[in-house]
Amino acid sequence: MISERQDQATASSKAMDSSVPFVLMLLMCSSIIVEAQLKVYDLRASNLPTVVLLTTDAYVTVSSGSTSLGKTSVHYNDPNPWWEEEFSYFYAEENDMLTLEVYDVDLLFDDQLGVCQRQLKVGTYQHDCFLTKGGTLHYTYTLG
Repeated sequence: MISERQDQATASSKAMDSSVPFVLMLLMCSSIIVEAQLKVYDLRASNLPTVVLLTTDAYVTVSSGSTSLGKTSVHYNDPNPWWEEEFSYFYAEENDMLTLEVYDVDLLFDDQLGVCQRQLKVGTYQHDCFLTKGGTLHYTYTLG
C-alpha cells in the first residue's frame, strides 16, 4: 500500500515537472503575441490645400509593411478633417514600416497629397507628417 502511494506521488511529481516548461513556454508565447498588436488612431489633418476655391476632399490609407489595414471615410470640403476610424493589425512587429497616404478625391483619379512613413517601435507615439502638396497629417500609433 505504501509502495503504491509512493509510485502515485512520483508519477504525479513527474507530470508536474514536465508541465512546468510547457506552461512557461505558453506564457512566453502569449507575451510575444501581445507585443505584436498595432493600433493606429487619432488621425487628423490640418491646413490641407485649397485649389481654385475648391477645398480638399481627403481620406487616408493605412498599411503596415505590405498589408493594407484599410482607409478612412472621405471628408468633403474640409481643410482640417478629423477621422474617427481606428486601424488594428495583430501581426505587426517592431521595425515594420507604417505607411499613411493622404489623398484628395477627384472626378478622374485621386490626387496623392503626401505619404508618411515611420518604422514601428514598441510604445505609443504621436507624429506630425508634413505633406508634399501642403498641410500636415497628425496621427497616433501604439505597438504593444
